[in-house]
Amino acid sequence: MVLRVSNLEISRGGRAVLEGVSFALAPGAALILRGPNGVGKTTLLRTVAGLQEAEAGEITGAGESMAYAGHSDGLKSMLTVAENLQFWAAVFGRSEIEAALAAFDLRELAGRLAGSLSAGQKRRLGLARLMVTGRAIWVLDEPTVSLDAASVGLFAAAVRGHLAQGGSALMATHIDLGLEEAAVLDLSAFRARPRAAQGDEAFL
Repeated sequence: MVLRVSNLEISRGGRAVLEGVSFALAPGAALILRGPNGVGKTTLLRTVAGLQEAEAGEITGAGESMAYAGHSDGLKSMLTVAENLQFWAAVFGRSEIEAALAAFDLRELAGRLAGSLSAGQKRRLGLARLMVTGRAIWVLDEPTVSLDAASVGLFAAAVRGHLAQGGSALMATHIDLGLEEAAVLDLSAFRARPRAAQGDEAFL
């Protein structure tokens, strides 16, 4: 299924931040969003993921085919690594977690409580959740935060594997993941134009 974003306009805190954003993401493809801090990358990803409404435009091909990973790792601290993955797999009607444990080097940590993990280990576990969802479209906001170089490599390999199986990935990241096949979209070109004050608001 192709994810299509057409002429999207989005706001943050009541102020338009991006307008005219359009792109298509086909199966097997990855798109990396770039732009300076505050340009609207997170806001765009949250809108695509259905966590907030767009001011204008259209998003198609998302819905039940999407898995979103934001800044929060989404872990239950009193469950083990394996139990966290089993929980999320069950949420999506699945049960297989071994591939996710292996992909993110979590097998030796499977019995450890999530709350006792380091920041990097928690991030790996949070990203491993994507693999147990069975969803085709991964939407990722700064996925490599807290990861060392080796863990970034594991993540990049997981993305490549997902793409090879016909999945797709939409990511905001400043890290070079070595995904030469990924397209890049600089959101700076879609900054919303300043809106003139209307009526008496100019005197407030």
